[in-house]
Amino acid sequence: MGLLSLFLAAGGWGCGPTRQQKQGAELYGRMCAVCHGAGGEGYKADQAPALCDPDYLASSTDAFLREAIAAGRLGSTMSAWGRQSGGPLTPPEVDALIAFMRRWQGKKTVTLDERPATGDRGRGSQLYFQECVKCHGARGLEGPNARLRNAGFLANASNGFLRLAIRNGRAGTAMLPFAAKLGDQGVEDLLAFMRNWTPLPPTAAPPVDPPPPPPIPLGKVTLNPRGPAPVGFKATPDVTAAAVIKAQLDRGARMAILDARAPSDYLAEHIAGAVSVPFYDPAPYFDKLPKDVWLVCYCACPHAESGQLAEKLKAKGFTKVTVLDEGLGFWRAQKYGTVLASDAKKPAP
Repeated sequence: MGLLSLFLAAGGWGCGPTRQQKQGAELYGRMCAVCHGAGGEGYKADQAPALCDPDYLASSTDAFLREAIAAGRLGSTMSAWGRQSGGPLTPPEVDALIAFMRRWQGKKTVTLDERPATGDRGRGSQLYFQECVKCHGARGLEGPNARLRNAGFLANASNGFLRLAIRNGRAGTAMLPFAAKLGDQGVEDLLAFMRNWTPLPPTAAPPVDPPPPPPIPLGKVTLNPRGPAPVGFKATPDVTAAAVIKAQLDRGARMAILDARAPSDYLAEHIAGAVSVPFYDPAPYFDKLPKDVWLVCYCACPHAESGQLAEKLKAKGFTKVTVLDEGLGFWRAQKYGTVLASDAKKPAP
């Protein structure tokens, strides 16, 4: 999507975008729109939340947005995009994204009720399992929507931010307003329960701009180079079931598996034998990938980022390209085999 379309989606040009906002628009279109939507409407892939909600932006500080973008949300499909966490973006580029997103705000920053949480966490637990568990999960980590128990979220979401979200909800999303249903005391009890999940850590040190991380070396790309051709793979834009891909791996079929996510995600966990080829910048890898071998693209969405990578490969003349249908979460749940960051630290047997 071009810059003009993105700025129209962000509320029009107004008095004219700054250079920083133009940079943010380019970055957003390349890296964020795939899941959050071109207009920040959200839920385009894997329940990525709406970013254009005026109440959300009016109650979110730049520090809150900066941490979410740079550090991601562990346990969710929100990648860590900051260089300090292994992602591609410098602190000024993260700030450019925030400046672009601010064009969606549409209202003045609100004054938040930042009183300490004084409710009863026992009653709050009852309310959570009564009203919240179906969307956010029993531990605050498993639900289809925001992972509330994420340590980074809890550390940077202030009491006022959480109070406002619980009371007023998020228009246009599954987050309903609970002020009338819970009353002031119920909101306080729920907040006290959430604050008991994870203690707030010390304030983080100011970000330091590290050097850009080099692309992760591909290393060995083709798995089973002397094996037979896979059977049952469907060329993009069709997708191939995880069970079919696993069966062909077990059969010793010749293929390559490409992780389309940000390098920070790949380094944390990836399918055994996969190589990192980020969907937003695959160009450095085109000349190093084989065109006579089936390339299996995957992400966690399960199709958004991997689908974009597959289309870019197809545009460059790769014809044996498919997308893993169910994504990394399904692959992990089936115990088909992944490599964790902790595995790399284990001594050799």
